[in-house]
Amino acid sequence: MKRYLPILTWGPAYSPSALSNDLMAALIVTIMLIPQSLAYALLAGLPAEAGLYASIVPILLYTVFGTSRALAVGPVAVVSLMTAAALSNIVEQGTMGYAVAALSLAGLSGVMLLAMGLFRLGFIANFLSHPVIAGFITASGIIIAASQLKHIFGIDAHGHNLLDLVVSLVKHATQTNWITALIGILATGFLFWVRKGLKPLLQQLGFGAGITGVLVKTGPVFVVVLTTLAVWLFGLNDKGVNIVGEVPQSLPPFTLPSFSPALLAQLLLPAFLISIIGFVESISVAQTLAAKKRQRIDPNQELIGLGAANIGASLTGGFPVTGGFSRSVVNFDAGAETPAAGAFTAIGLAIAALALTPLIYFLPKATLAATIIVAVLSLVDFSILKRSWAYSKADFAAVLATILMTLGLGVEIGVSAGVGLSILLHLYKSSKPHIAEVGRVPETEHFRNILRHDVITDPTVVTLRVDESLYFANARFLEDKIQNRVTGAVDVRHVILQCSAINEIDLSALESLEAINERLREMDVKLHLSEVKGPVMDRLKEQHFLKEMTGSVFLSQFEAAQTLSSIKA
Repeated sequence: MKRYLPILTWGPAYSPSALSNDLMAALIVTIMLIPQSLAYALLAGLPAEAGLYASIVPILLYTVFGTSRALAVGPVAVVSLMTAAALSNIVEQGTMGYAVAALSLAGLSGVMLLAMGLFRLGFIANFLSHPVIAGFITASGIIIAASQLKHIFGIDAHGHNLLDLVVSLVKHATQTNWITALIGILATGFLFWVRKGLKPLLQQLGFGAGITGVLVKTGPVFVVVLTTLAVWLFGLNDKGVNIVGEVPQSLPPFTLPSFSPALLAQLLLPAFLISIIGFVESISVAQTLAAKKRQRIDPNQELIGLGAANIGASLTGGFPVTGGFSRSVVNFDAGAETPAAGAFTAIGLAIAALALTPLIYFLPKATLAATIIVAVLSLVDFSILKRSWAYSKADFAAVLATILMTLGLGVEIGVSAGVGLSILLHLYKSSKPHIAEVGRVPETEHFRNILRHDVITDPTVVTLRVDESLYFANARFLEDKIQNRVTGAVDVRHVILQCSAINEIDLSALESLEAINERLREMDVKLHLSEVKGPVMDRLKEQHFLKEMTGSVFLSQFEAAQTLSSIKA
């Protein structure tokens, strides 16, 4: 049971000191999460209260099923944007059908994550390369920031890619509400200053590190309070400033997603993409924070935890959630020791949903937009282009294509392209494996690349070391490599494949080895294998290849070279 309910591992050992640390972390994260939750609901095209609802029950469920001690689950920017992009193509924003579709999207994503966890499919996330993910998040950050400019300037603008958004913003620029723009620009500027300038100022004034950290992290709350008071005192809502308005004063309601086959079919692909992106973002944060305390994260159990959280969101008026980077880091830095900090955060948000929602009636949407812009611009990192260009042109091409397609065609196509490019990039790299011709280093039993080292070779023996597992994509490449090396080399009598780096040989590769063996036989050249790993040898023994092979299998490359040289002599 501990495997599927990690709370049974840390729960019995829960101590008073852990309780005090978790309570302090929960207080800080709750204060930070209130404006964030409201803002991300706005980004997803949902009422503000949906952000609070999506941050209560999902956190409680992750506390029970998750393995990370610091991960804070809830709405995040990229997943909220993907939610809006997916739903706006199906249902009109602002309608009851839109909210139901959001519930269905969360439920479908939760079921997918739960199934992947139960079937231990956490490795699926490995198909997304880090550079491609970085490119997608960078492009998404730009789109998110651009999408919030309509709230900053108080205008009506729409679009799911950067070009559409810019055109729409320019087209409606004359509708700008200058009071809204002033609030939005000042709020954005203040939040940027809080991130960069407030900490040095407080340190100069003599504040301790602890209180300084808390004040910096709660900067968005100050903006929320000040701008809400300004709108209320001066009646700015009567002058065209868009406000959050009435938010239900209640705990998350019990809701049911739609089970319409037609709707679920339309949501299938978006739910899968949201599940994968959400899991990749969550697991990367969880593993980074766990490593700092030498703790272990189980990716498959994380899938179960995130799946339960999303199913919980679908049943309590929320939308898709995952582990957030910024609040997880805040949770960790604030001293959270166990997932109970998340449960205390959920309690704090529940209290806020019951008692504080009337206070945000006059909260301007421009303030929430400023919160989103400042949060997502920290995700934008164009340095990945420079690093990938310097290291690998193929990686650079994949990153650039992901960024351009996300910006130009929208997040769904962008992330789909990212997944496809990651897989194609892997296939491309592994389809042309590094194959080195090796010789013996003098006075040793070691064999190295003849192009890099001064080695001893035998003109009648060619040894090729294949630095990759052999499968359908690279089998023909090996055939061509051996054919080109042996053709015209009249002295060659033996070809040795050094298999020290080969972890697997699939059926296509086995058929290629059989073809290589036959071609070499026709040339009066024998094929040998050396340093074959146990699992690979076990598979080969089940087939007829070893019986039909013209040469032998050697335990070591040194033994092969010595034996075949003596045959030549």
